[in-house]
Amino acid sequence: QVQLVESGGGLIQAGGSLRLSCAASGGTFSVYGMGWFRRAPGKEREFVAAISRTTRNTPYADYVKGRFTMSRDNAKNTVYLQMNSLKPEDTAVYYCAADPRGTGTTRYEAYDYWGQGTQVTVSS
Repeated sequence: QVQLVESGGGLIQAGGSLRLSCAASGGTFSVYGMGWFRRAPGKEREFVAAISRTTRNTPYADYVKGRFTMSRDNAKNTVYLQMNSLKPEDTAVYYCAADPRGTGTTRYEAYDYWGQGTQVTVSS
């Protein structure tokens, strides 16, 4: 059983940057593919970014491509989401998730473990 804890969210002005972290415990972190998803008020959960266990596969959603960068540090059992040039439409609760198959998929159904989320609010 893997436990995931996100941190780093907050209130920030448009154009600013935040770095989210997701610390994992209770499993062999290096074999998991990891993903970031978000849910804005009144909207469905949507994919943001993912990273495979080998880091060779790092897909991004079109609406964050070029602004967000996902990385992982297996020595710290942590993944990161560096978010630059933030926009008000990036406001959402951001969740990290772990996929035992390790592929770095964009499909939320593949992720077995989820964190509680961290709120990101971007003001205009």
